[in-house]
Amino acid sequence: MVYLDYRIILEQLATGELDHYEVKPEEAFAFQAALRTFGKRQNITGRALRGGKILYSQSKTEL
Repeated sequence: MVYLDYRIILEQLATGELDHYEVKPEEAFAFQAALRTFGKRQNITGRALRGGKILYSQSKTEL
């Protein structure tokens, strides 16, 4: 398995540099652990897809 630096992906999602990121079921727990410790996690939303995948993207709501 290739190691991914989820912090970089999360930062790119939060800033809008990355439109979306699809998480496979086998990496969901590792991604969630990184998301929980990410300072801007309120800027990221996840949507469950069929087959256990989760699609994460930048939150579109203004606070």
